[in-house]
Amino acid sequence: MPQVTLVPGNHIFECGTEEPILTAALRAGFLVPYGCKNGACGSCKGRVVEGEVLLGNYQSTTLPEIERVQGKTLFCVAHPVGDVTVEARDVRKTGDVVIKTLPCRIEHLDRVVADVMIMRFKLPANERLQFQAGQYIEFLLKDGKRRSFSMANAPHDDALIELHIRHTPGGLFTDRVFGVTEPAMKVRDILRIEGPHGSFFLRDESEKPIIMLASGTGFAPIKAIIEHMIYTGNQRKIRLYWGGRRPKDLYLNHLALAWAEKHPEQFTYVPVVSDALPEDEWTSRTGFVHRAVLQDFADLSTHQVYACGAPIVIDSARNEFTRQRHLSEDDFFADSFTLAATVSISSPSIDSDADTQGAKQ
Repeated sequence: MPQVTLVPGNHIFECGTEEPILTAALRAGFLVPYGCKNGACGSCKGRVVEGEVLLGNYQSTTLPEIERVQGKTLFCVAHPVGDVTVEARDVRKTGDVVIKTLPCRIEHLDRVVADVMIMRFKLPANERLQFQAGQYIEFLLKDGKRRSFSMANAPHDDALIELHIRHTPGGLFTDRVFGVTEPAMKVRDILRIEGPHGSFFLRDESEKPIIMLASGTGFAPIKAIIEHMIYTGNQRKIRLYWGGRRPKDLYLNHLALAWAEKHPEQFTYVPVVSDALPEDEWTSRTGFVHRAVLQDFADLSTHQVYACGAPIVIDSARNEFTRQRHLSEDDFFADSFTLAATVSISSPSIDSDADTQGAKQ
């Protein structure tokens, strides 16, 4: 079986030729940045130092040809041909976080706006899900499919797991959540989850000020991170930019305003709306949310950015922040709410039935 050497750290583990390097790394207890596991989000992008890999299906915009020529790859779809050495931008031990498969019971379904449901569910009394703020869980459906959602609650507040679910019309899972198809989901229903997953969490070793960038329900994991920082007394400066098409898309606007009022020295909130109507009477920032950051900062080299939401927002932010505002790629952390990449680079497409809301499936 091929051996993979993961740098930095020279960690060595075995990986089958039909197995993605990311899967083998996680099994061996090494956590590298990742999100979707299907070649759609780019969070696990790294470099092949020695050896050769074959790539499975992925979206061509995630790994352009010029980057492939430079030796870059996506660990979630890269299979080793033989022994390889690969470089990731961040390597950590998984530590005490254990991925579990558990039943859960829906306790609350709160429709906060027409297309956003806040679901809270409870785990069995003798079970606890250990996770880091910003990670996600997967629902295991009866047909073998999975649907993934970021957790919006912080680890210290884990009596109920909180999810922010946006309705995707035609979505196998979200149509049931919103009662469009039968059987409609209801309080006390029992579901099965697996988690925690993902590497979208705060890097505690840094003291750099943070820009949080959210679009729509991308607010969910960012909410978890901010609440965890407040709870633990982390004093790093936070500037949250939350974008939506209409003001109603900022469905917990009052919560962000409350943070800003209670922690004015640490936290700044910038709501941004792109398509406000006259009846909205919107008087705050307008346009694309990542461009509000560009307007406010000429240099991001001393910051970290945590971005979550629609792929176009994440891709635009990553490209423009690094190329135009000197942000280090190692200081950009993202959870892109992508759907599955169903075919290879020669013919990229999206699985229209995938109503996953997180960089995962």
